[in-house]
Amino acid sequence: MTYINQLVCVNCGRSYGEDESINYCPICGFQSGILDVQYDYLAVEKICNPTAFKKNSNFSMWRYLPLLPLQGMVGIQHLQVGWTPLYESRNLAGELGVARCFIKDDGRNPTASLKDRASAIGVAKAMEYKAECIACASTGNAASSLAGFAAAAGLPAVIFVPQRAPKAKVAQLLVFGAKVFSVQGTYDQAWELCMQSSGEFGWYSRNCAVNPYLIEGKKTVALELVEQLLYQYDGAVPDWVVVTVGDGCTVGGVWKGLTEMYRLGFLTKLPKILGVQAQGCRPFVTAWHDNTRKLLPVEANTLADSIAVGHPRNFQKGMNAVLESQGAFIAVDDDDILWSMTTLARKAAVFGEPAGVAGIAGVKQAVKQGIIDKNESVGIIVTGNGLKDIESAIKGGGVVHKIEPDIEAVRSYVK
Repeated sequence: MTYINQLVCVNCGRSYGEDESINYCPICGFQSGILDVQYDYLAVEKICNPTAFKKNSNFSMWRYLPLLPLQGMVGIQHLQVGWTPLYESRNLAGELGVARCFIKDDGRNPTASLKDRASAIGVAKAMEYKAECIACASTGNAASSLAGFAAAAGLPAVIFVPQRAPKAKVAQLLVFGAKVFSVQGTYDQAWELCMQSSGEFGWYSRNCAVNPYLIEGKKTVALELVEQLLYQYDGAVPDWVVVTVGDGCTVGGVWKGLTEMYRLGFLTKLPKILGVQAQGCRPFVTAWHDNTRKLLPVEANTLADSIAVGHPRNFQKGMNAVLESQGAFIAVDDDDILWSMTTLARKAAVFGEPAGVAGIAGVKQAVKQGIIDKNESVGIIVTGNGLKDIESAIKGGGVVHKIEPDIEAVRSYVK
């Protein structure tokens, strides 16, 4: 059974029942009428609480099924999603200038990114609705995750990617058998075309910003983070949870997951959210600094393709995450992002893609600016594996020494 109470528009506050089968508020439209899924937490608390969860042996995102918008297990595919590793790195904490540093490596999911959590929900919902095809627009990770989970379900998938999508991510789409449209334009143009096409051809939309159920999958990374801190680190709660920000869906989901764990008794306090964007694409940072809290779309110009979103579609939830947590937004440049790739790898042995590791530079910058105190702790969510963008990894990693097959050549470098 589902524990959903209602779906509420974050713009106008109107509520809808799940049986109405809508993805956005019909009054406000899909541009601003984002819906939030709300549950019967009194009922959920009886089976989702610290005591009950100690006996739960399902170490995947499906351990949180009562907090997810599914009717049951029917549409869930066999792929192992969630319960990705959480590490504490003293070396990285020292490098960043904080008291403690926890790394949640979500690049360990089936298609190597956090987006698998959302796609697992999207495909399951599509199966519940008996959809004949599922579609999304993506800079890469959401696309590859959808292609993988659709393949597992035997469900045709149509993917729209901007021309800048990395080859490794496009390769995943093709291998999984999705129909791929490389839109010769920006991500925002690909998104608009996907929405238009889905409406015309009746495809189920996996686009996270307008499908309210997808963010429910993303929030499971925060649910896990809290539980792992409870079991592995004696309930340590970081002062800050650090999330890179593109459309606003992931940071919104992380905040929702944290508030739910607080409500259910797993947390005694709520961390602040540090939302990290690239300098070349910082609409959230600009709105937050200017105190306007209003979106001004920008042209995306950053190597971190997964957060190269000039017109974030889930702006309100993303902004609310930082405002409600009394956190902060911060921007880092591409050189800092490349530094983050090598620093995370060399200090914590975690290999992340540019958008997945930008939070490392974000913490460094936040400490420098006095946003994060040196006595505070941070939990950083790494959203994607470094093999997603090997060109950036090579660019930031250093040089290869080409030598002749002779020991003298080795000695010349060693000395």
